[in-house]
Amino acid sequence: MSNYHEYVLVVEDDVQIRNFICYSLRAEGFRCVTADTGEGALSLLVSEPIDLMLLDLGLPDVDGMEVIRKVREWSEMPIIVVSARDQDKEKAAALDEGADDYLTKPFSATELLARIRVALRHFYRQNGSKTPTSYQVGGLRLDLAKRLVFLDDVQLHVTPMEYKLLVLFFKNTGKVLTTKYILKEIWGAGYGSDTQVLRALMAGLRRKIEKNPAKPRYIMTEIGVGYRLVDE
Repeated sequence: MSNYHEYVLVVEDDVQIRNFICYSLRAEGFRCVTADTGEGALSLLVSEPIDLMLLDLGLPDVDGMEVIRKVREWSEMPIIVVSARDQDKEKAAALDEGADDYLTKPFSATELLARIRVALRHFYRQNGSKTPTSYQVGGLRLDLAKRLVFLDDVQLHVTPMEYKLLVLFFKNTGKVLTTKYILKEIWGAGYGSDTQVLRALMAGLRRKIEKNPAKPRYIMTEIGVGYRLVDE
């Protein structure tokens, strides 16, 4: 896509950062509306056709986490957190509440726009009218109808749990999945928080899909947070 017309809501109380973001968005063809408070953002979300929200967590009236929770009660629209809070626990908490991505200040316009495009692609892919029968990123392909995995057109022999994990990643291509979310989706809500089994499963899967597991090409580790399947 080269000509964008999506409405992006920028929720940021710092005027300079807000102006920088809007300038970058408009230069790429996005339409930009702004709010400097959480309540102002929620009001705009019910009155304007917003396609994606960029949200600062440190707002003057309410915490950005509360804004995420309220939006997720009725909408699956993409939410990208843009915050100076760089602690892994903060990132994981925002993603677990329903944010699609987390960008730490300071950041470049190039990175911001790339994250926006990924979030929109994922949203449109998930909300399309036709249910996909296969997914592909680079040479890695997942055939849902046949329950098969291919790398450069060569079939891979994966375990049922590895296949289940790949399905979860492909359905969330480009999105950071926290370890808590992965554990819940793969093993169930009552599994707990032991990540050792996930690390072992991930190591086995990487040995099969990555030419160099130490420098992964497909599934990237978001240190202290979780994992992300790249979106080309």
